[in-house]
Amino acid sequence: MTLLLVFAGVLLFAVLVSALANRTVLSTAVVFLVAGFLAGEGAFGWLSIKPDTPIVTTLAELALFAVLFSDGMRVGWSDLRAAWRLPGRALGWGLPLTLGLTALVAHFLLGLGWAESLLIGAVLAPTDPVFAAALVGNERVPARLRQLLNVESGVNDGLALPFVVVFLAVAAGTDDLHLGSLGLELLLGIAIGVVVPWLALRLEQSRFFAASTQYLPLNAVAIGLLVLALGKVTHGNLFLAAFAAGMTVASFGPRQREAFEEFGELVAELFKLAALLVFGALLTPALLGDIGWQGWLFVLFAIIVARPVALWVSFLGARLTAREQLAAMWFGPKGFASVVYGLLVLTSGIAAAFTIFEIVAAAIVLSILLHSSTDVVVARGFDDPAEAPAWHGPLRRLGIGKRHADPEHEGHE
Repeated sequence: MTLLLVFAGVLLFAVLVSALANRTVLSTAVVFLVAGFLAGEGAFGWLSIKPDTPIVTTLAELALFAVLFSDGMRVGWSDLRAAWRLPGRALGWGLPLTLGLTALVAHFLLGLGWAESLLIGAVLAPTDPVFAAALVGNERVPARLRQLLNVESGVNDGLALPFVVVFLAVAAGTDDLHLGSLGLELLLGIAIGVVVPWLALRLEQSRFFAASTQYLPLNAVAIGLLVLALGKVTHGNLFLAAFAAGMTVASFGPRQREAFEEFGELVAELFKLAALLVFGALLTPALLGDIGWQGWLFVLFAIIVARPVALWVSFLGARLTAREQLAAMWFGPKGFASVVYGLLVLTSGIAAAFTIFEIVAAAIVLSILLHSSTDVVVARGFDDPAEAPAWHGPLRRLGIGKRHADPEHEGHE
């Protein structure tokens, strides 16, 4: 009950300051993270939450399922085909390059094994637009940049998930037989996520059934709950099932997608904020202090070097302006998916679980603080497109942000 009381109080406070947060560097995500830290054993001790506390695993599972389901619903196949060129570069090149660079430095700087290093890379690979809300929601920011960040962050959670699952299994010492079972679990999850929504939508579109306007938003809820239940019963991967189900509804049920969108975003947001509160409660000064200089150096590399370098390589020849490319390179915040993947690692029981969680936690905290406090500043840089930034000239000589006299290209890529 104490957790519910703290969450309700912080939620009310976040609602009351949400308008201010939209105009300033204040972030509601930071509010929940800090509130969790203060309420946890690292400060006032109101919340006694341990990694093996049942609420941690349950909340992480439900939150990730809800978020992946709503993420998938934002990016149906038609959306991907219509705006794939830039997000395709970020996902096809940027994500694996970010993962690889992060793993490489984790192995040599932190002395972790390759499986653990790749696991850290996969956990920190997803991005979250919530911590760059002022940029994504500013209509003066070029539409293709906002679309890039939205589509990339909506898809990369699901793309990073199989890597997290596989590297976690390898780090746990899983043998070939179990890896085969793991592959079956992943495929079964995808199958459930595609077949169940498709059949449900076909039933509703038949002449025998029809959802009323009042119940239409619950259609996607029912589909999501059925996918969750079947995934539990059959031991299919819940998270791939959630993402596949969201994409299937978005692709074959645009009416259901539209009806569910606002409600679904609110449910996912509640789960996100609750997970951030619990995550913050798990943090203590001792935990952050045990990381050491090598750990903090790795965290800085993961945030300031790995993604910017990977995105710079990915966007070579993409004809983005300097401002657009720098904004995309910088805003790769480690957000909610990384929080939940970190919690999954912590509760996995592998030998390096706590070490990995410490590093991941530090990266997430620093990323949230840096990105959520700079999105307003960077967004305001697009208020006057004619004003050339001071760093534009040197960056052009490096091949970043070359401008092209192609008026049609600006709106379509």
